[in-house]
Amino acid sequence: MLVLLFKNFIRSKGTKIGLLFLLLIGLISLLIGHQFQQKQQNNIREAVAYQKEHIARNAAYHKDEIGLMLYYVKFSLVNNTLPINSLAIGQRDVNPSIQSVNIRGLEAQKYDSELNNPNNLLSGNIDFSFVLIYLFPLLIIAFSYNIISEEKESGTWKIVAVQSQNIFIYILKLFYIRILGLIALLFLLLFIAVLFLNIPIDVSLFTFFGLGVLYILFWFAVCFFIVSLQKHSNFNAVILLTIWLFLIIILPAALNTYIVNTYKVPEALELTLQQRNAYHEKWDTDKKTTIDKFYNHYPQFKHYGVPESEFNWLWYFAMQQAGDDESAEKSKELESKLEQRNQASQMIALFFPTLHTQIQLNETAKSDLGNQLLFLKETKQFHEKMRLHFYPKIFDNAPVNQEKWEDLKVVTFKDSSKNNWVKSFLPLLLFNLILIGFGWRNFRNTKKQTF
Repeated sequence: MLVLLFKNFIRSKGTKIGLLFLLLIGLISLLIGHQFQQKQQNNIREAVAYQKEHIARNAAYHKDEIGLMLYYVKFSLVNNTLPINSLAIGQRDVNPSIQSVNIRGLEAQKYDSELNNPNNLLSGNIDFSFVLIYLFPLLIIAFSYNIISEEKESGTWKIVAVQSQNIFIYILKLFYIRILGLIALLFLLLFIAVLFLNIPIDVSLFTFFGLGVLYILFWFAVCFFIVSLQKHSNFNAVILLTIWLFLIIILPAALNTYIVNTYKVPEALELTLQQRNAYHEKWDTDKKTTIDKFYNHYPQFKHYGVPESEFNWLWYFAMQQAGDDESAEKSKELESKLEQRNQASQMIALFFPTLHTQIQLNETAKSDLGNQLLFLKETKQFHEKMRLHFYPKIFDNAPVNQEKWEDLKVVTFKDSSKNNWVKSFLPLLLFNLILIGFGWRNFRNTKKQTF
């Protein structure tokens, strides 16, 4: 029986066209992921080569004054891009994965990003997560909306009911075949991704696959519940497409509007201007006042005192630090609001499987907002480390040629946060069980009348 049902399902031209279309779009998404991966790797190679050449050139040109050299030199920090990130690009197409900063004011540099076409950012990337979240459900709906109603409308349902020992098991087999076909397609695309994108077979990949399977089962559970109402095909199709439109398009837009308006963040540009204005004002402020504030921040440098020369690098970097200090409150407010947005979106998404799956896929690929916030914190620590390393050399006017500049490599930040499997899988599993339970109840309550 199962083999015959499978042959009948796969022989349909609509089935073949749907599966081939989704396979083609899936392959295109992998190609887009590969292009993104190549771009990230090229950017890292260029950053490594540029930093080496950039430092060597400035060390040769400003060989008599280390303070002037370090005014120009930038050091790069890379946010490690996992191969699986090619499947769920997430925040990485908006926020840079490389931060190049000098030891001057951080707030004026922290939110620099690559120049991108706004239209491209608006439309986003058709990565594999897009195909899974948006397109897989449409094919599931197309395969499942008329499982019972088509046979009823064609007049063959009574024959099926007579020939089947258990009509409910027969319906489950119809769903089982379709579930098997979509999960097989998901497995095939991920298998190709492993080979094509060099994705390691590890916990992240299994988590990604598990989320994909549960998400597919969620949409089959939705279809199962709607089919259990035993309405006509047009009703099923309209209701299922309405659910898809609400969960995929309307709900994310509404929740994004709510979160943006509830947790309003100060503009990064405003923060940058505040830092720069605070720094520029110090040119007209008493030098001793500025340096005393610097020593309050770094008491370990107090022994340098207040230089008497009209200009010196200690005073200059004290002004830069003053700009950061005076914008620190706004900076903390921005970080806090972004953290609140991230936590709120994760909490709300627990009750909406489509949003939850998207967030969890990005989190698995280390391309979510949480990863970006960790990278910004690491940038701050990296910048502070470079400052503390070079400040004594600048204040002592150490010879440029005595520093081992070749040892200053590009640093890579690796997000060590672990995925919580319970948080990732449990909401989807619960929704699936609830919908299947309601569907089973509907079939049981109408069994005598219908079957």
